Amino acid sequence: MAISEPAVLVLEDGSRFTGNAYGAIGRTFGEAVFATGMTGYQETLTDPSYAGQIVVMTAPHIGNTGVNGEDTESSRIWVSGFVVRDPSRVVSNYRATGSLDDQLVEEGIVGISGIDTRAITRRLRDAGAMRAGIFSGADAALSDDEQLAAVRAGAEMSGQNLSGSVSTTEPYTIKAEGERIGSVAVLDLGVKSSTLRYLSARGFDVHVMPQTVTLDELLALNPSAVFYSNGPGDPGASDHHVELLQGVLRNNLPFFGICFGNQLLGRALGYGTYKLSFGHRGINQPVVDRGTGRVEITSHNHGFAVDAPIGEPSESPAGFGRVEVSHVNLNDNVVEGLRALDIPAFSVQYHPEAAAGPHDANYLFDRFRDMVLDHQKKDAK
Repeated sequence: MAISEPAVLVLEDGSRFTGNAYGAIGRTFGEAVFATGMTGYQETLTDPSYAGQIVVMTAPHIGNTGVNGEDTESSRIWVSGFVVRDPSRVVSNYRATGSLDDQLVEEGIVGISGIDTRAITRRLRDAGAMRAGIFSGADAALSDDEQLAAVRAGAEMSGQNLSGSVSTTEPYTIKAEGERIGSVAVLDLGVKSSTLRYLSARGFDVHVMPQTVTLDELLALNPSAVFYSNGPGDPGASDHHVELLQGVLRNNLPFFGICFGNQLLGRALGYGTYKLSFGHRGINQPVVDRGTGRVEITSHNHGFAVDAPIGEPSESPAGFGRVEVSHVNLNDNVVEGLRALDIPAFSVQYHPEAAAGPHDANYLFDRFRDMVLDHQKKDAK
């Protein structure tokens, strides 16, 4: 970790935060967002949903437990940049196989440390998520105007389709654990490994498909159900995935989606989506299940949301029958889940696999399993 190297974080509104280089040296650009989890930095870094984003950690001490080969959620680090206040100088955990700063260097992730992450978070909460850049080494010596111009030349998150950059290029299968009840076709839009494990543990053969899969290719698997994963980017830029999902629903296949998959179900049902000011990112978001009244503390990572009416069920504008908003965020009343009442489909905006995070919502994988079993019984009659 080159702590003696100067570094600067520049936001597109001209805000500047000076500190020390952390991880790789150079420059990087992305959308600046903040994550509120006190733990789970390794899971955050390897979550494909963070592709294209510079993540600001609100917890002050990062790196204490190092890194290991068991807690990763994918094969690599996906964040565009990493911002921390106080990186740990030593690794203290029996499971650690290396240090976080060495991992950042190895994978070429440019970061910055030694800055007031609370001030950055307040700025993003007031002004919203915005484009940003981290400059270290020779790039830190560029003029303020040159750095700001480079930041403002970057792409905004709205309108970006990033699924192709994070999805698998080849299909693969994970066999069911225990008693097999069927198979599920997973559209990999940035899926996390823990999600696949939880599906396999419910008795599904898990067929993971590239995001380019066609409806005919998907139906050729003869799946018992279909699952859409989390992922980065703007759901409004994913027309192919929406059309694919509408084909799935018309074929009466049970469907479950999380995070990006929730937004795409919303679009497939005919509702709109919109960009949140600063999004939900962390492992402490309170969500209420409107059907049971139960409040869950949940793990989130999303900057877009579904625009659907909360209250009485509404008619799907796309002709799929009645739909209800099943879950709502108690902080800001954002839609956190959808349930179709006339077809076998539901979704949630948060992460029931909760890596990292609480396991309050893990039961949703059981709900999916039960929905598939009920559907199989109806087909058998």
